[in-house]
Amino acid sequence: MNPMRTALAPLLLCFSSAAWAQLPDTDGPEEHKAQPVTAAPAAPAAPVSVPRCTQVLPQPRNPMAFAPGELLDFDLDAMGATAGKMTMQVQKKQDGVLPVQIKVQTNSFFSKVRRVDATAVSYLHPKTLRSSRYTEDAMENEVRRTVEVAFNPNRRSVRVDYTLKGKKGHNDLTYEHDGLDVAGAIYMLRQLPLKEGLPVCFDVYGVRRMWRMAGTVLKREHVSMPLGEFEAWHLSGTAVRLDKPSQSREVHVWISDDARRLPLAAVGSIDLGAVRATLTSFSRPGEQARQSQGKEALKW
Repeated sequence: MNPMRTALAPLLLCFSSAAWAQLPDTDGPEEHKAQPVTAAPAAPAAPVSVPRCTQVLPQPRNPMAFAPGELLDFDLDAMGATAGKMTMQVQKKQDGVLPVQIKVQTNSFFSKVRRVDATAVSYLHPKTLRSSRYTEDAMENEVRRTVEVAFNPNRRSVRVDYTLKGKKGHNDLTYEHDGLDVAGAIYMLRQLPLKEGLPVCFDVYGVRRMWRMAGTVLKREHVSMPLGEFEAWHLSGTAVRLDKPSQSREVHVWISDDARRLPLAAVGSIDLGAVRATLTSFSRPGEQARQSQGKEALKW
């Protein structure tokens, strides 16, 4: 199973990118291997279920922590090696929605495993931050993949039109209370009234599927990173695929506890190890740009 595609959907639920940060949309080959014959049949595994969202997301707080022109830069690490770069930029409002553009590109080292050059755009309601539309255009090695996603909040449905290897496809999906896209989810998290013990649960689109992201705000922590010193909220959760609950991944994210609500870092687990996105620089309208100072490691 490709580690690049396997690694990042839980990470993307918090720090979105297009192709880099999503779980695979097909079953891995290990799920089709013949099972060894044993003297006695093994006891059936307990059924895996999707956690319920018992309540809707809280209303986003005001004022917004971000505005058109904000640019965030991240380093991406996978399995202990630097894998590439990611940028997230809030664009000007257009046609009544707020676009957020995400670009991901692997470096020359990780491109030997998987070469990715991808752009995604999340179109958000400027007040509620709910997703209305989401697009992807990604080149993975020599294969182009495009996705056009439309959200219908009245029906709580999602229409997905995609092309993969030149072939067109279509999916109709549903969600329970709150349906977000993988790119817009981080901006919603930045606006929630975070406090210790706050439950967070929503459904999120990723790789032609819907996932249930259920988590909790654990506590407020001091974070030391190359970008500086921050007080941050630590959120922990699990992403579970709605149509296949056996596929799940753990994720942790840290959001600064200040007016900027910066997404500082996110860590996701995979079979081969951990993947991480780390904020390395940011620029915001009316503020001086800030970059990492060259420290070697993050400390909590």
